[in-house]
Amino acid sequence: MTRPTTHTLDVPGATLTYDVRGALPAADGRLPLLLVGQPMDASGFGTLASYLSDRTIVTYDPRGLGRSTRSDGTLENTPQQQAEDLHLLVGELGGTVDLFGSSGGAVSGLHLVATHPEDVRTFVAHEPPVLSVLPDAVQAFAAERRVQETYQQRGWGAGMAAFIALTSVQGEFTDDFGRDLPDPAQFGLPTDDDGSRVDPLLSGASNAVTAYRPDVAALTGASTRVVVAGGVESRNTLTWRTSAALADALGQELTVFPSNHGGFLGGEFGQAGQPEAFAARLREVLDAAD
Repeated sequence: MTRPTTHTLDVPGATLTYDVRGALPAADGRLPLLLVGQPMDASGFGTLASYLSDRTIVTYDPRGLGRSTRSDGTLENTPQQQAEDLHLLVGELGGTVDLFGSSGGAVSGLHLVATHPEDVRTFVAHEPPVLSVLPDAVQAFAAERRVQETYQQRGWGAGMAAFIALTSVQGEFTDDFGRDLPDPAQFGLPTDDDGSRVDPLLSGASNAVTAYRPDVAALTGASTRVVVAGGVESRNTLTWRTSAALADALGQELTVFPSNHGGFLGGEFGQAGQPEAFAARLREVLDAAD
């Protein structure tokens, strides 16, 4: 596996840090594969990248996360801003990439393709949490607010336990969510409150991500091949349902990947999916465009 080289790119209001594994341009002429998460940074893609060593792989930290700093005076994370950052990064990489987006990174990718389709040949959107596409969107947003209220009232451990409960719900949400939230100790999470309220997942800083409304007309009319994907173990949970609803809106079948929402992880953050099988499925989907 080629050791990554680390680079920075100054963009309006931020300095982005990104890593390149392989040659740019690639000797075989293949496009670089850009792996994007949100609020996860590049550190979550190390194992997946190791199983894709036949490609030039690029990972990056979104502004304000990991090693990327921001000077724009806000903590808010929006798909629109992330997409503009990605547009500038793609230009730095040569002008066109294949793109894999995970979670909020998939939402940023949706806006990138809608506004700059020439940047991306094939875009795999893996479990984008676009709550707006759900038939029970009102209840889903209320459940999200309950998670954030728990975080604000009781701290990170309680907030994360509530988030785990949110992402574990099978089927549509009801008004009852949050009346009986789990004890963080049952997940090995801290029960003490350290006073911090800046977690990008729990604080509300990323509300624009889950509230994003995909531009279906722009996505279906784009030159980019868009593939919406979900992990088989996520079936009927929140991000499987958002993915299935988005795929339906785009007139396509949901593409099924191994494992779950973090199926590409190989021990990063203490989680392990099925990264080798995940990489093989991703390669299969990307190669279908060749």
